[in-house]
Amino acid sequence: MATIDIIAKRNEKLANKVITNLKSRHFDAYYAENREKALEIAVSLINKNGTVSWGGTMTAQEIGLFDYLKENGYNCIDRDKAKTDEEREQILKDATFADTFIMSSNAVSYDGQLVNIDGTGNRVAAMIFGAKSVIMIVGMNKLAPTLEDAISRARNVAAPLNIQRFQQKNTPCMHTGACGDCKSADCICCHEVITRVSRVEGRIKVILVND
Repeated sequence: MATIDIIAKRNEKLANKVITNLKSRHFDAYYAENREKALEIAVSLINKNGTVSWGGTMTAQEIGLFDYLKENGYNCIDRDKAKTDEEREQILKDATFADTFIMSSNAVSYDGQLVNIDGTGNRVAAMIFGAKSVIMIVGMNKLAPTLEDAISRARNVAAPLNIQRFQQKNTPCMHTGACGDCKSADCICCHEVITRVSRVEGRIKVILVND
């Protein structure tokens, strides 16, 4: 059996375990064996008659979700269309209360807890309270055995990787690739949020993607 098939088999079994635990915490949860299936599931969960927005997520971009929404007439609240800082800030606020908010999670523990780190806080604000429906598209690489492992992944893997996309930032992890537990003005780790239960049944939906 090819290595890729072995990994896929392991991922599906692990996903089933994590999905059971997510559902026990009142999240909706799904497994997608590839990015095409992830796109199909995500689209099925979005109300085309409502507004839709997103936080920074490479995973959703890589499955083609943003392109699909823009090409198929969805009412997108897109911060990248802002022409000024003031307009961008207003778009971020509007996005917080979108009907559907799309994001990923920096880490998910095997027992079904979500860990997210944010700089501005707009992404976690939408997740915690703002949006009517939250769709998380999460690669299997983001699963961690324990909550402590998930927090460590968010701080020591996700944040140093994300900062490399923001070349104008000046933080220790920008220069060293490792978390410096900084208090920099450019810090993207201002808010650390653990979501252990979805207060509203099924409001937060997690799609685990084998790719």
